[in-house]
Order: sequence, then structure tokens, then C-alpha cells
Amino acid sequence: MANTADRVTRVAADLMDSAAAEGARQSRSAKQQLDHWARVGRAVSSQQTAARRRVEAALTGDLELRELSVEEGAVFNAEIAAAVEERLAGSNYGTLLAERGITTVALDENGDIVEHRPDGSSVVLATKRRAPRRRKARAAPTR
Repeated sequence: MANTADRVTRVAADLMDSAAAEGARQSRSAKQQLDHWARVGRAVSSQQTAARRRVEAALTGDLELRELSVEEGAVFNAEIAAAVEERLAGSNYGTLLAERGITTVALDENGDIVEHRPDGSSVVLATKRRAPRRRKARAAPTR
């Protein structure tokens, strides 16, 4: 294998967090875990076995899901989950709904409920309730 230098790239935060957690269990750094997952994924994706063709047929709707084996079903589910996560990461549903004239509500970075209107304006509907601070009990005066 040729010795290649690492390249700087951005990785989704959820993947990095998962890699750090799994890497700790496998005695790998987060980077090493990401590299491992990428290599395994590359190897699986490059296989044109009958099982892989069956999964691809199910993904395109040309094969019923019930016809997949348990292992093929696991690969099918992983492919679907990855596709959904990729689409969600690149989607801005607030903008899409505003274009359709729909008002939305969401939590902001402070945990406040904010109403976002189709005209682009927004208003805080409710602020996150913060627990009241406890006062230190004062000792009773001595006489």
C-alpha cells in the first residue's frame, strides 16, 4: 500500500462523536475509528456479490424487502439510514416551510421557543425556565 499523507477534511459532528465513543471501546483514536469505518465501508460498497446486487435491487424497489436475508436486511437498513442522515444534514426545512407560507416553532440556542413566520420575522414565545438559585441557609444569630 502506498504511503499517503492525511488530508484535512470536515467530518459531521455526530460521526466524530460516535467515532470517539466507539474508538475508545476499540482502543483507537476517533480518527483511527473513522479511518477503519471508511475502509470497511469502501470494501463492502465495492463488492459486487449476489448479496450486494440483491440489496441494491431492494433499494431501487425491484426486490421485495421480505426476500432479503437478515444480513442483507442489515445492509439495506444501514444504506437507508445513511441516505436519510445525508439528506437531513443538507436540508433546511424552516426555509422550505416558510416558502410554503407555514409558520414554524423551534428551540433556539438558549432553549427558548421561537416562532418563525413566513415573512422572515420571528418572536420568542417562551423562554426556558431556569431553576431558581438556592440561597445559602444562614445560621441563626447566637445570643
